[in-house]
Amino acid sequence: MNILIKKFRIKSFKEEKPIIDLKDLSIHYGNRQIVEGLNLSIQKSEICGLLGPNGAGKSSIYHCIIGLVKPSYGKIFINGIDVTDIPTHKRCSKFGISWVPQYGGSWADLTVFENLLAIAELHIKNKEQRVTKINNLIRKFELQNVIKLKSKYLSGGQVRKLTLAMAMVKDTKILILDEPFAALDPQSVRMIQQIIVSLQMFERISVSISDHSSRDLLSCVDNAMVLSEGKIVAKGTPQELVNNTKAIQAYFGEGFKI
Repeated sequence: MNILIKKFRIKSFKEEKPIIDLKDLSIHYGNRQIVEGLNLSIQKSEICGLLGPNGAGKSSIYHCIIGLVKPSYGKIFINGIDVTDIPTHKRCSKFGISWVPQYGGSWADLTVFENLLAIAELHIKNKEQRVTKINNLIRKFELQNVIKLKSKYLSGGQVRKLTLAMAMVKDTKILILDEPFAALDPQSVRMIQQIIVSLQMFERISVSISDHSSRDLLSCVDNAMVLSEGKIVAKGTPQELVNNTKAIQAYFGEGFKI
């Protein structure tokens, strides 16, 4: 791919149409409060970043969006519909939500093709369409040379490409990525960034990314927000964030630049 990473950024929306809208969201695990009264919107076709220290609530927010965790208080809206009580499988199927976790995401003892086939069999009934979809994804994510390799023998970058391809087997509208750049070399990071931006540009997919590699995240998002102690302390474009006093105090520290 020859796509420049974020040649353009969506700085504002003429008409705001949140694809994800969290209203007064609170998440408690026993007596421990993870998220408190959070209001967060992700617009259609936006790449949105979530930043914050460990324990800030990023993964818990994602778990709520996909339905793995039910919020203690508050509501979750997708395309304007309250999905708070809709089970994970129905929610993800109806609204085209795909989640790529930081760890795992593929079956170690299955080949690249077998991993894709396992997901395709769940979502595509017609066998010919299934094979066509898999072959298209293998070409799109440049997995031709490792198609017969088991997942456990892939490099970190190849595993990320495979899990992203698996997420795209179904008709994905919302893609949630938890630490997609973790433990990757610079070349693999750039490759994953390019894939993410291409999904936005050509398929109009809404993407939310959480990662501790702040520069890598900020180089491919339109907007981002910094979480601290379960609350959003700052949000804006990458340049606005790195100049935000609250974001510097809560997360970046003095001297951080992109």
